[in-house]
Amino acid sequence: MTTSFSSLPIVDVGALKASEVAAADVNALSKQLYDVFATTGFAYLVNAPLSFDHEEIFALAREFFTLPHEEKMKLAKKSFHRNNQNTYRGYFPTQPHLASDNLKEGFEIGSPVKNPTHPAPEAQKIRLSEPNVWLDKGAFGRQERLEQLHDELQTFASKLLSLLAVSLGKDANYFTPWLLDSLSTLRLLHYPPVPQNQAQPHDVDAVKLSCTPHTDSGILTLLHQDATGGLEVLNASKQWVPAPYVPGSVVVNIGDLMAKVSGERFTATMHRVRAPPPKPDALDARFGRFSVPFFFEPGEACVVVPVDGDGESVVYGEHVRQKMATWVEFQEDSGYETGTTEEL
Repeated sequence: MTTSFSSLPIVDVGALKASEVAAADVNALSKQLYDVFATTGFAYLVNAPLSFDHEEIFALAREFFTLPHEEKMKLAKKSFHRNNQNTYRGYFPTQPHLASDNLKEGFEIGSPVKNPTHPAPEAQKIRLSEPNVWLDKGAFGRQERLEQLHDELQTFASKLLSLLAVSLGKDANYFTPWLLDSLSTLRLLHYPPVPQNQAQPHDVDAVKLSCTPHTDSGILTLLHQDATGGLEVLNASKQWVPAPYVPGSVVVNIGDLMAKVSGERFTATMHRVRAPPPKPDALDARFGRFSVPFFFEPGEACVVVPVDGDGESVVYGEHVRQKMATWVEFQEDSGYETGTTEEL
């Protein structure tokens, strides 16, 4: 259960850089992660086994979001551009008509694997296992680097999942079958600064948000956040605790699915994002807040069963579709030519 923490713990995961992790390190890290996810649900991970540093990751994000709007819209999901065929992967613009407190634009990719073992059912309006969409290399030539980042984060998250299995008294490979046709998503996000005339809510005690309070749906989320700050985590005393930028760190948190699977020994903690400070050049994509979350998820057809055998099993595709009905980027926006979110 979430405790009344006042800051997020820091966990050094440098041992995971080894080709074979020593048994003592497995035991130590699995215990640390169990304690973190049973109390705060969030932590900073340092010395992560990644070849990318923050500077390159955010350079990739800025390069994409400074593209002309018409170029980004070529990759827009069908709900924003009815002539496009992609329904789940791709770009989504800000939606001020729908949610003035959830202003962000994003670009999402899944696994670079082209042929999943269990393709998405054709009858579904949103095809979770669809391939990624890209611009021509002349317009945006970072496909290979983003695909590599996705692969490295998938490998890193898989190592963390193995440690969680050990922490729950299971074999290190207990969760491996979950990862067949994994739906893990790498998302580039840009939160534009709030214009001066929108900077203050009418309620003086209210907080202007770029992303409303929520929990994540999957196994784990790995987040690269920039120095702008804004991420806040809700503790058991109903206080919003700032999670400021820690140089070189990756923020990790538990998703709803992992909380359920753990028998609620782990907690999926509510979090939100404050709006970036207002700036006169608020429409300039070089400014605002950038974040790059990686949502670690099982395959669409994966049947997820609690480790202690208590409680109902869930098919991940059904679980995530229920969550999607609440996500603003899948809501109908009269500012665009959209469909509806029925029968996701």
